[in-house]
Parts: sequence; structure tokens; C-alpha cells
Amino acid sequence: MRTPVRSSTLAHLGFARWRWLTVGAAALALLLLVALLSAGCGSSGTSTSSGASPQATITVFAASSLTEAFTKAGADFTAAHPGVKVAFNFAGSQVLATQIGQGAPADVFASASKTNLDAVAGLLETPAIFADNTLEIVVAKGNPLGIRSLADLSKASLKVVLAAPAVPAGKYASQALDALRIAVHPVSLEDNVKAVVTKVSLGEADAGIVYVTDVQAAAGSVDGVQIPAAQNVIAHYPIAVVKASKHASDAQAFVDYVLSAAGQQTLRDFGFLPPSQ
Repeated sequence: MRTPVRSSTLAHLGFARWRWLTVGAAALALLLLVALLSAGCGSSGTSTSSGASPQATITVFAASSLTEAFTKAGADFTAAHPGVKVAFNFAGSQVLATQIGQGAPADVFASASKTNLDAVAGLLETPAIFADNTLEIVVAKGNPLGIRSLADLSKASLKVVLAAPAVPAGKYASQALDALRIAVHPVSLEDNVKAVVTKVSLGEADAGIVYVTDVQAAAGSVDGVQIPAAQNVIAHYPIAVVKASKHASDAQAFVDYVLSAAGQQTLRDFGFLPPSQ
């Protein structure tokens, strides 16, 4: 004869089963939570599954005339130093010097003039001259007005635009014109040399004085008229690490690259001359 099962025993067995199911569900939920957290950590933008360090960024303040050459040099530098990205602030050297003097977060300063770099020398490490440049007359494509020399820029019928005297290119242009006693009355004075090229390319001016490198960079939209060496002015470009840089070693590595054979070749490709100082 089968022995009857007490109701209390059934209740006990039901409770045990319920408790086992509850504990099992809780454990499964915990495992899922751990998996989700692990996946979230693995997709974080500040680390990778390989444990690689986040990429550092150095900010280079550079003269406007360096735009094309330094953009290429920056890309080549990053290719050789995958952990370092280069961000640029291109403007007139006088503007960049003012910004650095006011505490702007720069890591490197590359100027088109020693004067502008000297203005903030106390905030910089020892500078080095990395390139030279010379002046050229920029004219409309095809030179429709037949401009041939600096003396032609004194014609009252011409609309001439120059960089402002505080801009290195403007200072050098004034030196060249003053040495020949040529009086030019510009229709506007720009705060960087690229703006001079732009006004001529848009037809807002007939001619201007810029660097040889600027005419080369704008080939196709403007033409250039050479200035004889005896009438020209040489611009010396210095570069230095900013003392307040938070990435001093990377900043120095960029300066070293600019001074290296590879960096110098890039500058030559864009029309710059080897440093003569």
C-alpha cells in the first residue's frame, strides 16, 4: 500500500524548487550584467582591447604662408609617429605671437619673422631657423595689365593690396619698396599674406606683394612676377617649442622633424629655401 505524502512535505518541495529557480535567475542576471559592463569598457574611446594609449595632440601655431607645407609635414609626421596628432592654427605671425602672449594653448610656434617670435621669446625654448623665403609680385591669371616690376606698382591706375606693416610679409614688402624709393598707395592692408593672394585671385585687386611660396600654392588662380634678387628681401622663419606645452617631448619631436632631411625636402617641394642662418 502506497504511503500518502503529507501536504507539508509537498509544500516544502515546492518552496525548494521556487528558491532554486529564483537563485538561478539572479545568477543569470548577474552574469548578463557583467558581460554588458565588460563590453561597455571594451568600446570606450579612451582605451582599446590591446591596451594602447590614447593619441596625443600637439597644437602648432604657424604663419599663414606655411599652410600648405606644414599641412603636408604634419601628415607625414603623424605617419611616422602614430601616437601623435598635429593640429594647426594658421594666421599672421603677429596675431599668433599675441595669442601665445595671452596664454593660448600652443605647443609649437613657427613664425615668418624673427621679430614676432622674439616678442614672446621668454615663453619659448631656444628657437631654430628652419627655412627662408623671398618675395614675388602676385597678379591676376595671365597678367592682363602687363605688370613687370615693383616700379609698376606705383601707377595710380593700379589697385594694389599689401599685407599690413605688422604682418611679416607687409614689413618685407615695405623694405623692398622703400629701398627703391617706390611709393605705393594700397587699396587695403590685410592681416595675413594669404588674404592678399585671395583679393588678387577674386579680382578685388590688380596686384600685391607676397611670398614666392604663396604664388606657387595658388598656381592656377594667379600668376607671379619675379623680383630680382638685388631688389628682394629674404624672410627667415624660426620655430620653437612653447615652454608651457603639456606635450613637450612630442612638440620637440615635431620641431626635429621639420629640421630633418625629410621635413626640409617637404619645405623645398613647396618653394621654401634652405635656412641661411
